[in-house]
Amino acid sequence: TGRSLADLASVVTRLPQVLVNVPDVDRTRVASAPELRTAVEEAEHALGTTGRVLLRPSGTEPLVRVMVEAADIEQARSVASGLADVVKSTLG
Repeated sequence: TGRSLADLASVVTRLPQVLVNVPDVDRTRVASAPELRTAVEEAEHALGTTGRVLLRPSGTEPLVRVMVEAADIEQARSVASGLADVVKSTLG
């Protein structure tokens, strides 16, 4: 593009981010559990275009990481907490 990395980064909006580690769950089932897929879709719908959701298994520990970015920190915390609860109940 001919633009510097600083120029490109200046147009990116940084959002509040919450990361929750959910320990002692079966991380191998993250991609295959329909309950998780549904919960993520509902969270993404609630956030609309103002946030994002990422669930990923740890590569080294028996846990799942739940990351949520949202327009405000309270919404990010609420969505992350709800998803963490679903991860625990589904994979725990």
